[in-house]
Amino acid sequence: MLKIWGRANSVNVKKVLWCCEELGLKFERVDAGMQFGVVNTPEYRRLNPNGLVPTIEDDGLVLWESHAIVRYLAAKHGEGKLWPKDLGARADADRWMDWTNSTFGVAYRPVFWNLIRTPAEKRDMKAVEEGAKKCGKLFGMVETALARSPFLAGNTLTMGDIPLGCFVHVWLQLPIERPKHPELEAWHKRLLERPGYGKWINMPIS
Repeated sequence: MLKIWGRANSVNVKKVLWCCEELGLKFERVDAGMQFGVVNTPEYRRLNPNGLVPTIEDDGLVLWESHAIVRYLAAKHGEGKLWPKDLGARADADRWMDWTNSTFGVAYRPVFWNLIRTPAEKRDMKAVEEGAKKCGKLFGMVETALARSPFLAGNTLTMGDIPLGCFVHVWLQLPIERPKHPELEAWHKRLLERPGYGKWINMPIS
């Protein structure tokens, strides 16, 4: 059986858990990271030398990095669903995954970490303000894409929606001023209708 190491409130672990639900996969999950520890043990470091989550083990294959895991599971179990058969659509989904990690995630991280994971007296509110402005501008690109199709890479949910979908749920709940993005909000409502999203993503922020 597929085994997943990682705490359920990690955004990177959520990507994998939601992916598994979309694919109907059974799995065993082990709490790891932050208050659960595990990640600094020699046994875990042999699996994942970064000491981060998630890590999976599947039929003898050990894999880390959340986007690599989502791609692997989608390719193995979700051809024609999360893993588009059409090469162009697949490349589009890939692009949104990479963009979320390399561009949006960089702007979003200081906002989330300062507001949610940092004590109030230690927060860098200037970083929050700057990051929120960057995120708002970046969502303009997402707005344009979602005006063309209901999901980021076309008419159906693909792996391309998973990373940003995990971030957006938190973004829309953060105690900040946000520009209006009606297409983004409509997309989020469509995601909320999916059982896997409701189970693993629609939870209190922590």
